[in-house]
Amino acid sequence: MRQKFIPTVIASFLLGSVALVGCSSTADTAAATSSTTATSVSTASDASTSTSDSDTTVGTIADTTAAAEAFIATLSTEQQETLLYDYDDENKSVTWSNFPVTFVERAGLNLNDLTEEQQAAALNVLKSLLNEDAYQQIEDIMAGDQYLNDASTSSEDSLGQYYIAFYGTPSTSDDWTLQFGGHHIGINATFSGGDITFAPTHLGVQPAEWVNSDGETVSAFDDTYEDAFNFYNSLTEEQIASLYQGEEVATMVCAPGGTCDYPTGTGLKGSDLTDEQKDLLLELISNWAGLADTETTTEELAAISETLDDTYINWSGATTYDMTTGEGIYFQISGPKVYIEFANQNGSAGADISGVVTAGWGHIHTIYRDPTNDYANSVTQGEASMSGGPGAGDMTGGAPAA
Repeated sequence: MRQKFIPTVIASFLLGSVALVGCSSTADTAAATSSTTATSVSTASDASTSTSDSDTTVGTIADTTAAAEAFIATLSTEQQETLLYDYDDENKSVTWSNFPVTFVERAGLNLNDLTEEQQAAALNVLKSLLNEDAYQQIEDIMAGDQYLNDASTSSEDSLGQYYIAFYGTPSTSDDWTLQFGGHHIGINATFSGGDITFAPTHLGVQPAEWVNSDGETVSAFDDTYEDAFNFYNSLTEEQIASLYQGEEVATMVCAPGGTCDYPTGTGLKGSDLTDEQKDLLLELISNWAGLADTETTTEELAAISETLDDTYINWSGATTYDMTTGEGIYFQISGPKVYIEFANQNGSAGADISGVVTAGWGHIHTIYRDPTNDYANSVTQGEASMSGGPGAGDMTGGAPAA
């Protein structure tokens, strides 16, 4: 599998204008928080610049554990109690979502509440886990949230808030889960039995493409779009007739932070693909299953490959990659070992910017799950609730307008 290297365009923007803004009760407080946190996060980004260079699962687990332990060592006793949970705590399945943190409460520590040193140590946990291109995508997603906060009409004060939590004590031998996220990120990386799984994980972005203060274009999901259309364009007319579900962009069936029955049987069956088309499909899947080292990615994709004949793919919306027209795309990959949804959202959720696409093509939500191994089977997926109220809110769509 090729590595996807996204251009390094965020570092200077972080130094120049990005602030991870905390929740506040007044506009003046929010502005003050923005100014303070901008310096903190910029320093944190500079203080820890190396992503995981391990090519093995064992090496990545060791590096991530060491980084987690170093982060814990920077915290007070009270902060450690907020960060750490039991490995099999059922709340692990509902403390992440595609909704803003003001709608669905996250677990752990808010990066905005940490010192510069602590922020750097927290980010280094992610850097130790993820390969270079995956971490760059995370930075680009976070910068997109901040860009919305600075430039859009949105009044949603959760933009720029990200949380980190550990379920279980970080260890190279015992099982534990790293949970990190906010609105457009929900990473659940579980270390169990010498393996790493990222199922379930939510990755999204808004906008999908924008220009930073240095005139550089940030496109956090361009590689994913290209991989999707490389697969689509490889299909014959007969295959597309099975795959394609219509011009209207479908909505997510199994939303982040919600339960899922893993619908399958709709669309094009994997057994009807050529070997080359299967490779293109695996390349697309690697955007979610390939976030860590080479060995972890290779083994996960090999396991998925064994089930591709019984995996179904369906698609709706646009049939060419052109962000200037239409409302975007939806595709679903559903099989025994992998479940992925990619859904362009049909609204901007109140975040409008003149000349920038913040809905449809420009507003992406995705979910990656493993029907056999979510959370390494440590917990059962529950249904995240809105604003702390059980059962409140619909978890199937994008965030409501602020």
